[in-house]
Amino acid sequence: MNAAMQKKNDVLLAILEGQPVIPVLKIDRLADAVPLARALVKGGLPAIEITLRTPDAIDAIRLVCEEVPEAIVGAGTILTSKDFSYAVAAGARFIVSPGITQELLDAASMSEVPFLPGAATPSEVMAAREEGYSLLKFFPAEQAGGAPFLKALSSPLASIRFCPTGGVSPKNVGDYLSLPNVICVGGSWVAPDKAIDAGDWDAIEALAREASGLKN
Repeated sequence: MNAAMQKKNDVLLAILEGQPVIPVLKIDRLADAVPLARALVKGGLPAIEITLRTPDAIDAIRLVCEEVPEAIVGAGTILTSKDFSYAVAAGARFIVSPGITQELLDAASMSEVPFLPGAATPSEVMAAREEGYSLLKFFPAEQAGGAPFLKALSSPLASIRFCPTGGVSPKNVGDYLSLPNVICVGGSWVAPDKAIDAGDWDAIEALAREASGLKN
């Protein structure tokens, strides 16, 4: 692994090791972005993933980076090199994709911002490993085999650590975090749509505080 790749891996490792749950956010209203981020930070979850699933996502990333400097803002659902560039320009400090393509690998290789690509099969994990990646998103976690699948990978692919996302909830988060090859999980339950729509930032802060106390 070259020095630049090692540096990016180290940066990403520090972010993911910092908290057991990375909130996965869908921002439907730009006005919600800053108070939502502040509530999550107050609850002990400064690293957040704003997904590019809504028209305001890039603006939300930019706004949170400007207004909530204590937040560590990542961009998720990155599907193309153009998405990658827009997210980095907006201030994203890490990039997350549901999968892995050569286009994204090329974009990541030319950027100083660390990349967390997704993988759901042993072959995808091995392909990412060959490119120098030791930290991967496991997506969609529950649908792709869940905690038992990741446990089965922990011996033959012991050098890889995962952030499982997709179907992770308070009911099963302990199953994932107990695994030696799981560094953290991605979850949307800490910022439910109902609480965001109601502007109930205290409720979200409480959910974040509960999640931040989980063992990883």
